[in-house]
Amino acid sequence: MQLFEKQMNKCINAILTIVFLAASLSVSASTKELDRVITVVNESVILSSEIDALKRTVSLNVQAKSMPPDDILQQQILDQLILEELQLQEATRLNIRIDDLRLDQAIEEMHRDNKPSIKHLHSELKSNGISWSQYRERIRREITISEVRNLQVRSRINILPQEIESLAAQLNEKNHAEVEYRISHIQLRLDENANKSEHDSVVTHANELVSYLNAKQDFTELALANSKGPKALDGGDWGWMRLEEMPTIFADHIGNNSKGSIIGPFRSGVGYHIIKITDLRGLKSVAATEVNTRHILIKPSIILSDEGAKRQLTLMIQQIQEGKKTFEELAQQYSMDSLSAVNGGSLGWQSSAIYATEFRNKIDSLQEAQISEPFKTIHGWHIAEVIGRRQADYSDAEIKNRAYRMLLDRKFNEEAQTWLKELRAGAYVKHVEDNNDYN
Repeated sequence: MQLFEKQMNKCINAILTIVFLAASLSVSASTKELDRVITVVNESVILSSEIDALKRTVSLNVQAKSMPPDDILQQQILDQLILEELQLQEATRLNIRIDDLRLDQAIEEMHRDNKPSIKHLHSELKSNGISWSQYRERIRREITISEVRNLQVRSRINILPQEIESLAAQLNEKNHAEVEYRISHIQLRLDENANKSEHDSVVTHANELVSYLNAKQDFTELALANSKGPKALDGGDWGWMRLEEMPTIFADHIGNNSKGSIIGPFRSGVGYHIIKITDLRGLKSVAATEVNTRHILIKPSIILSDEGAKRQLTLMIQQIQEGKKTFEELAQQYSMDSLSAVNGGSLGWQSSAIYATEFRNKIDSLQEAQISEPFKTIHGWHIAEVIGRRQADYSDAEIKNRAYRMLLDRKFNEEAQTWLKELRAGAYVKHVEDNNDYN
């Protein structure tokens, strides 16, 4: 859903101008000459009025001197309408429908942080002769197309963990370029030609020191008493350094460790080392609220209507409130989310940002231990309960998420073009005027 939301945000301005198409269609429908069939697309048609309306829309956005010759523009518009129609037909085949509730939520979210506001949008549309219902249907069309494209293309994309790790490492390296670390260090000397007994003794000592440090014993005291390193008399403190300024063996082990991390023991040619990141500065940290949530999902079907699914969940809430059943028992028995059902409906500790918009909005509005009323998402009908909330450091997770999103965007754009070409190639398209078939 995150990718879908990103795509929709990018489309907002385009949608506001494309709605002229809907208004133009209502005007041109009364003129028979404009309503002739231009192209047959499988079992649907494209009318000349649609082409003319979209042509007028394009002219509103493009300066006249930038417009291509009329015959080229006509073909570009026809190609776009054919692809839109094919995607809408694919949505129908997959039973993807945007109901009024979801449409209203999408419109509200689109204009929450974008101009114009809903109030001003009504006035702007009215002044351009566009009804609110026409605008809503155009938005419904755009969301439907985006959703079917997202569903079909995402299933074709494979992002390997190694790809994410590799790109995340590059991003992390860039982020850490200007970060300064304050490092404390303990070195236990061990000659390279030391025998096994001497080696084992040093390793045991090093592990004991790490245990003391993890138990919060003062690093400075342990360094003064045990370290043979160059900063031993300073309590092991190396001061502030960037990665490129510190000894290579330190930099190699810093990795993604955070403030307070104890690293080691690790070996070098002079012995064993233990370091602590006592402080750091210049690193942008990302904090996020994690929510521990559980839910029960009921999916409508041919034999189970939306009202039936909602009624089942309402009865479950009543059973929980009366103490006849627990949430976990009902989830295990009835939830159609097989992954969470086995765990009593638990989705674990997650940032709510990973969830679909409708689900995220619902759980963000719940108090702890509160069970929601039944609500609908693209997956079906749910009830949800927030078990707890906590703050978590998402710096490392955010870098990996950013890497994943970058890879997904790259591959999505490539696969989307391939999918559309395949959709077009497999369709029956007939240009009525020239009596040409394009299969």
